[in-house]
Amino acid sequence: MTKIAIIETGGKQYVVTEGTVLDVETVAGVENAGDKITFENVLLTDDGSAISIGAPYVKGASVKAELVTHDRNKKITVIKYREKSRYFKKKGHRQPISTIKITSL
Repeated sequence: MTKIAIIETGGKQYVVTEGTVLDVETVAGVENAGDKITFENVLLTDDGSAISIGAPYVKGASVKAELVTHDRNKKITVIKYREKSRYFKKKGHRQPISTIKITSL
């Protein structure tokens, strides 16, 4: 059975295993591809025989990752419209994201 963990970063929670590649909110303090990241906010760990659930975080648990690239997510269009008053506003937004690869649990 594979090891899994649930980590929290950028206000979101992710289920990760070793070798997982995922897009997360931009991680502060990490600049270049190949830089190491350590996530201390681990909510759950499972090694195949024992499950540890944190309250709210598991003490002593950490997940190590490596930065693959910084990028921006797809564009989200926001439209504000009021009928019969000639009011129309259109804005676009692209959220910065970081692609990371989990190296060890």
